[in-house]
Amino acid sequence: MSEKKEPSVWQGFKAFLTRGNVVDLAVAVVIGAAFTNIVNSVVKGVINPLVGAFGTKDLDHYSSCLKDPCVVKNGEAVSGIPIMWGSVLSATLSFVITAAVVYFLMVLPMSKYLAKQTARQAAKEGTQEVLEVTELEVLKEIRDALVAQRGTSPGETGQPGGDAR
Repeated sequence: MSEKKEPSVWQGFKAFLTRGNVVDLAVAVVIGAAFTNIVNSVVKGVINPLVGAFGTKDLDHYSSCLKDPCVVKNGEAVSGIPIMWGSVLSATLSFVITAAVVYFLMVLPMSKYLAKQTARQAAKEGTQEVLEVTELEVLKEIRDALVAQRGTSPGETGQPGGDAR
């Protein structure tokens, strides 16, 4: 008996890295990180000031005080317990915008494309099946016409004890 040599750990790792899925995933992570920076810049540079225009300051600076008096100096609470709900709202807006852009520019077009591909494949298979059935029907008609010309029924050959094969 011959023993199969199992691949080494290095060979397995190399095969794992060269799979298409891993490379695609790595590209997606890099593109996603760059895209996140763009969306965050848009939210902080455009949307936050627009939302802040309804108030008196930038959205990131909106807060409430859980325990009075709230005094914040140099970004740290000196007294009281401030709740920075403006930052949470800004992060939520970033998430919603990112999710909407990914859905409408990537997921939706890709799902429509895959649905069209599936429909084309199904139509192609359906056409091939119809052709096979039609071909079979034509062959049956030819057989029946030949049998009718000979004057025998489809199961008979006209020879004693003969098989139709």
